[in-house]
Amino acid sequence: MSNELVNADFSRRVVIATDEMPWVPSPQAGVERRLLDRIGGAVARATSLVRYEPASAFPAHDHALGEEFFVLSGVFSDEHGDYPAGTYVRNPPRSRHTPRTAPGCTILVKLRQMALSEQTRIVIDSTTATFVAGVEIFNTYAISTAGAKIARFSTALV
Repeated sequence: MSNELVNADFSRRVVIATDEMPWVPSPQAGVERRLLDRIGGAVARATSLVRYEPASAFPAHDHALGEEFFVLSGVFSDEHGDYPAGTYVRNPPRSRHTPRTAPGCTILVKLRQMALSEQTRIVIDSTTATFVAGVEIFNTYAISTAGAKIARFSTALV
């Protein structure tokens, strides 16, 4: 992949109809991506939707500046466990894994967006997590410089 800039100006608001975007083949057969934002080439700061076909895998690799993902459908797996739809995983900088899936899956993934000082691995099953009553927000983590939340919206709001 060449050096790419996709929605790289974070001072601008961007609305993306992800269901209308093409799936772009990754370097690994059976794995495709929809690039939401990207700064860089083969190794990039990126946010993407990633779709794994059934019985596909990706070679072992490191995440020098971390990775976080949310499983949207199917089951994503690696040597640390199996993560069904609704699971949030935050792998810290310098982590390593070998992703795979048996049934196939789609994940939302963010790469290279953590400070080197972050060293805690987090795994949360949002389907059993306790959300704040009425607000429907669940804090996945919080540190002094950043944080992440999972929000669940009522169909009345959509």
